[in-house]
Amino acid sequence: MKKGVLTELRKIEEEVKGCQKCRLYKERKNAVPGNGVYDTKIMLIGEAPGRNEDLEGLPFVGQAGKLLEQMLNNIGLSRNDIFITNVVKCRPPENRDPMTDEIEACKPYLFRQIELVDPKLIILVGKYSVSTVLGINLKISHLKGRVFIKEGRYIFCTYHPAFVLRNYSSYIDEYTYHFEKIKKIIEKIQ
Repeated sequence: MKKGVLTELRKIEEEVKGCQKCRLYKERKNAVPGNGVYDTKIMLIGEAPGRNEDLEGLPFVGQAGKLLEQMLNNIGLSRNDIFITNVVKCRPPENRDPMTDEIEACKPYLFRQIELVDPKLIILVGKYSVSTVLGINLKISHLKGRVFIKEGRYIFCTYHPAFVLRNYSSYIDEYTYHFEKIKKIIEKIQ
């Protein structure tokens, strides 16, 4: 990775930590710019930080994060092999869905991260990551398991791990299958 790119990514982190572009900064403990390796072919984008993420300043560190790590481990990866971020960089109150103006405030950060990391595969987990990155406003149930190609990148849509946890017996087999499909995409891009 070029030095200038690394500098720009660190600059985004600092901007996110000091951001006051929407109401979410008022109640946050920590902004959550993202975590992982910058020099990677794989990026995972969630929706917004939850309570644990707000406390630690890192994405996917609660129970949903544990399930995500398990799914990554099942296909031979760890969170240290990818870059993980969210559409919205601060926790919405009571873990409510992010609002349109909050998404719009954070979009420039996200799109700059995508441009600078330059992944070959983006894994979108949840409705808001799909609608933000792909501009498709359908329920995730209509897009789950689908692969899109945009700007030379594979983009894979799947459930948010928190959703799978809430509906474990109904969705874990399908979620496992999604990650097997992700593994096949990774084999293509290596």
